[in-house]
Amino acid sequence: MSPLPIAVDLLAVPKAVPEVRRTLRERCGGADSSDLLLCVSELLTNVIVHLGEGTPVTLRVSGTCTGRLRVELSDPEPCAWPAMRSAAGGDESGRGLVLVDALSLRWGVDQGVRGKTVWCELPAPTGSIAACGSPDAFRQVP
Repeated sequence: MSPLPIAVDLLAVPKAVPEVRRTLRERCGGADSSDLLLCVSELLTNVIVHLGEGTPVTLRVSGTCTGRLRVELSDPEPCAWPAMRSAAGGDESGRGLVLVDALSLRWGVDQGVRGKTVWCELPAPTGSIAACGSPDAFRQVP
């Protein structure tokens, strides 16, 4: 059975970041998923920092039929769009989307009726955890 797709509703709070990373690490088994874990962490952290702790979000990770991983993080705020920033050497923030941009094949933001979805696509990691499937076929992570 493929470890993907994954979908989970959660509150964007600091303790959720390591919990989501742990869940993804377990679901991905032995696959090299470090880029996936970093992108998910950065997208979730952006919600915490820019929209506030406790914002409800939905995280989806799926494999595509083109052999990529697709990460989507949906939130209820349609007007607060992420923007890449230039962080100076001593800055403690401002690198999240730069990292997502560097690691992903492409990324973007989709406007929804009740919010937005920030997404990125990554090369499938070694261990081939990506699987072709319908985006509507997500299973809940316990």
